[in-house]
Amino acid sequence: MDWTNRVAIVTGGGTGIGRATSLALAERGAAVAVNYSRSAREAEETAKLIRDRGGRAVAVRADVSRDEEVRAMADRVADEFGSIGLLVNNAGITRHIPMNDLEAATEEVWDELLDVNVKGMFFCARAVAPYMKRSGGGSIVNLGSIAGTTGLGSSLPYAVAKAAVHGLTRSLAKALSPDIRVNCVVPGAVATRWWEGREEQMKKLAPKLLLQRIAEPEDIARLICAALEQEAMTGQLITVDSGQTL
Repeated sequence: MDWTNRVAIVTGGGTGIGRATSLALAERGAAVAVNYSRSAREAEETAKLIRDRGGRAVAVRADVSRDEEVRAMADRVADEFGSIGLLVNNAGITRHIPMNDLEAATEEVWDELLDVNVKGMFFCARAVAPYMKRSGGGSIVNLGSIAGTTGLGSSLPYAVAKAAVHGLTRSLAKALSPDIRVNCVVPGAVATRWWEGREEQMKKLAPKLLLQRIAEPEDIARLICAALEQEAMTGQLITVDSGQTL
C-alpha cells in the first residue's frame, strides 16, 4: 500500500488507536493531520514522531462536536497539504455508568456522547467531502464498537451512540457514493487508556476471548488502513474483537 501524495485526517489522532493509525498511514506515505481536542501534547508528539521518520504531519486542534471548528480544520489541512483524500473518524468519548442505572444517564451525558461520537463524525465527513470529490474521490473509516452491536458497554448512552455510528456509516455510504467510500471498523476490547484504573478487569477478560488476547491499537490500525484501501467495499461494518462476540 503506497499512499504517497494522499492526505489523511485522523480525529483523536494523538492517542491510542488514533496514534497507531496516524503512524500506520504515515508509514504508507500519507501526509497526516493529527486532530486533537484536549490532548495537545500527545498530538504534537505523534506529529513530531512522523516528521522525525521522514513523513509529513501536523497537529490540528478542533472539537469535532463543533461544526465551525471542523470546517476550519478541513480548510487548514487542505491549505497545508493541497487536498484531503482519507478520513479516520476515531475521536470518541464515554462515561462509565452501570447499564441499569438509568438515572445516571442524564441529559448532559446523552448530549455529550451523541455530540462527539455521532454528530462529530457526520460533521467531519461533511467537511471533507467537497475536497475528496474535487480530488477524484476518497475513503472514510468510522470507528464503531461492539457495544453498538451487543447493546452492552461502558454505559447505555455509549452503546446507543455506537449503534448510531453503525447506521451513520451505511447512510453516508449511500449519500456520498460513488465518489467516496465509507466503512466502519468495529473493535472489541482494545488495550488503550480507556482501561486506565481497570487493568485487572482487562486481564481477566483476555482468557475468556477465543484468541485469549486483548487487541492492541496497532491491530485496529492495520484493519483501518485495509478498509481505507479497499476500493470495492462501502457501507460495511468490520468487526475485530478477538472473538469476543462469538
